[in-house]
Amino acid sequence: MSGGVEPLTLCWVMQRSSNPPRSTLETGVAHPHTIQMDGKRMVQNMASNVQELRPKAPETEKITINLGYVDLGLVDLMVQEGFYSNRTDFIRTAIRNQLERHAEVVKQSTARKSLDLGLRDYSRQDLEAVQRAGEMIQINVLGLASISQDVTPELARATIASVSVLGALHATAAVKAALADRIR
Repeated sequence: MSGGVEPLTLCWVMQRSSNPPRSTLETGVAHPHTIQMDGKRMVQNMASNVQELRPKAPETEKITINLGYVDLGLVDLMVQEGFYSNRTDFIRTAIRNQLERHAEVVKQSTARKSLDLGLRDYSRQDLEAVQRAGEMIQINVLGLASISQDVTPELARATIASVSVLGALHATAAVKAALADRIR
């Protein structure tokens, strides 16, 4: 660039200066990554207007297992040797291998027991429609069954005949208590 300072040099000079200019008004030049005051207010206003539509369901469920000391030592050895990144990785891999090994039996059992496979959400609107129809449902899920937070215990009792979940059931404590005699 003839007759001027290259932009990179200008930035370096500004960073090294003991009293760098404090604003665009003092220098007449804005740094390309500068957030102006209007931008700061915009971000603050946007942050105060953000509303969570619904809480995100966890993708995993925590379980606790008991292992003998020797088995645990062998798992740690496999991790130490680099076969697995950590204990959890080892355990998940072992579980997946066993499920794959028995996949045909699982498939047959799932069909025989008429289980919904995966994630199944029961909203207040779903249950109100069941109630209007004068029916009751049976929840049979292999995976995660979730009853929405806005479902009342009364609505749950009026519309859910039984609950059988192989995996996890997410519902409020009040709904779980109302359905306690119907959960298998």
